[in-house]
Amino acid sequence: MTSSMPLKDNVQENSTAYIQPQGFILKVVGAVAIAHLLNDLIQAILPAIYPMLKDNFALSFTQVGLISLVYQITASLLQPWIGLYTDKHPKPYLLPMGMGVTLIGIVLLAFSPSFSMLLIASALIGVGSSTFHPEASRVARMASGGRFGTAQSTFQVGGNTGTAIGPLLAALLIVPFGQYAVVGLVLFALLAIWILTGVSRWTIRHSKQQLASKVVIGQAKLHGRQLIIALSTISLLMFAKFTYIASISNYFTFYLIQKFQLSLQSAQLHLFVFLAAVAVGTFAGGPIGDKIGRKAVIWVSFVGMAPFALILPYANLFWTTVLSIIVGVVLSSAFAAMVVYAQEAVPGRVGMIAGLMFGLMFGVSGIAAAGLGYLADTHGIEWVFKLCAFLPLLGLVTFFLPKTRTA
Repeated sequence: MTSSMPLKDNVQENSTAYIQPQGFILKVVGAVAIAHLLNDLIQAILPAIYPMLKDNFALSFTQVGLISLVYQITASLLQPWIGLYTDKHPKPYLLPMGMGVTLIGIVLLAFSPSFSMLLIASALIGVGSSTFHPEASRVARMASGGRFGTAQSTFQVGGNTGTAIGPLLAALLIVPFGQYAVVGLVLFALLAIWILTGVSRWTIRHSKQQLASKVVIGQAKLHGRQLIIALSTISLLMFAKFTYIASISNYFTFYLIQKFQLSLQSAQLHLFVFLAAVAVGTFAGGPIGDKIGRKAVIWVSFVGMAPFALILPYANLFWTTVLSIIVGVVLSSAFAAMVVYAQEAVPGRVGMIAGLMFGLMFGVSGIAAAGLGYLADTHGIEWVFKLCAFLPLLGLVTFFLPKTRTA
């Protein structure tokens, strides 16, 4: 681990980009993508069983939102700080250790006797997630061979796939057997720990080799006012994207049950379809961004899906499903582009930017979940979906993004 310190110093002293001459290391990127799948599958179980927890503990929508808030806040606030710290002091074994914290949260969630214990379990799962994302994103970039968008989207699609599988798993195995069935997720956590231990060993073994093989090329690092505009614009886009995603991932099942009188299992299958569409869009966005530029992908993602989002709250069940697929594919294609754009704008802070982007994602989602839960209690769930339909129009601020080398 200490061998990576000279690299840290070089990064801090030069506003340059590092391109690795070796090719895309699929087995490493694939390993962190699979670990991301397992991590986010575990996380996705929590919102997927909200209706069950709501009935078991007689919770209000506001309390459901608070559970999500506690999880999302613990999953977000630590991420930029962990990323900043490990930019300076690499800690490869933080990956399996963080998954161990998640494992403890799973056990507490399965056997929680009260609302307070649910909050503690949610917080631990969030802490585990906050240690995973910055470090795993760094490893994916390290093994990218210069194809940063492709590596980031491959890594992220693992998470989206896990998020999509979570509600399906909940519908088939957890809801029919009750809260105690959540303990079965321990098996997924143990598998992730095993994979991440191998990834950590790879990172340590190859740190010297990667440092020796890097070549330096110039990159248009953003400074001053341009950097502030770039990061502020990306933050606003993240707010729009993940508030909209939160409205569906947390409350789509309630919306479908209320508006179309679906069963819980059927509503969760519709949620699975939407989240699967999100995974497909995420996977496509990175390679496209490598070819046509990050800014172009962001433009298409927001402006292209806005009409479909505006129509969705007024559609029947069939068209609601179709439109949710379109919205999921198109909107999600922007995430990898936004992460890589920010990393290119601030070279040498890969972990911090990854932590900030993922942290912002979780933070916005958590605050939005709590706020939308309150609005659902006071105005109704259908009103909430009509309000959120306007969020993609905020994508027009993409116009203000400064150009980077590959934007």
